[in-house]
Amino acid sequence: MAKVRLAARLDIKGPNLIKGVHLEGLRVIGDPQEYARKYYEQGADELIYIDTVASLYGRNNLTEIVAHAARHVFVPMTVGGGIRSVDDAARLLRAGADKVAVNTAATRRPELITELAQRFGSQCVVLSVEAKRRRGGGWEAYTDNGREHTGLDVVEWVQEAETLGAGEILLTSVDQEGTAKGFDVELVRAVTEVVSVPVIASGGMGSVEDLITVVCEGRADAVAMAHVLHYDKLTVGQIRQEALKAGLDVRVVA
Repeated sequence: MAKVRLAARLDIKGPNLIKGVHLEGLRVIGDPQEYARKYYEQGADELIYIDTVASLYGRNNLTEIVAHAARHVFVPMTVGGGIRSVDDAARLLRAGADKVAVNTAATRRPELITELAQRFGSQCVVLSVEAKRRRGGGWEAYTDNGREHTGLDVVEWVQEAETLGAGEILLTSVDQEGTAKGFDVELVRAVTEVVSVPVIASGGMGSVEDLITVVCEGRADAVAMAHVLHYDKLTVGQIRQEALKAGLDVRVVA
């Protein structure tokens, strides 16, 4: 099994790094470039950039941010938000992104996943899922920061996306996001049990224990962290050391 990856997640609105709770009530944190460099220097395995308003305005504004980051940050970058075509993806990949994440456009036109995979390879294509618990059980996939229903069942949708060519799943629990109260481990496990591609757990990390639980019980392949890093509760280095002490197979950084 591959090493568990520690990813820093940067949600962007305009020129700013922002953070919300349940993907709402967004607060400006600062300059994304400064934070990206900080997390890279702390030893993050990868960076995940999401343009939070891209689908609203019909375009991704991260090209310049990604191009700047690519000159200073030398770990893989996944970039999502507003990617509706092969051309949109190509622009971001040219700017320095290693992978593109699709959500809204893929729920409306699933064949986009196949088009991207055929052009750039499955390893480049990440399905971003915003999951909310249903009252009667299970989870529904949402778009637009957890506001818009898709009617899609998360577990069925990730299986379809893998079949269409997605090479990775970025799985965000809207219910847990920004709460720092732990991941929706049940959700993560439900997804890792039905797909063979890597799953990045996102939404809810507040402590190293949360990371250990989602990896050991949820079988996550990677963990996306925002709140715990942005508010200086822990550094990537501290998280890595504690994960190693707990016996997790994470990269050892000198």
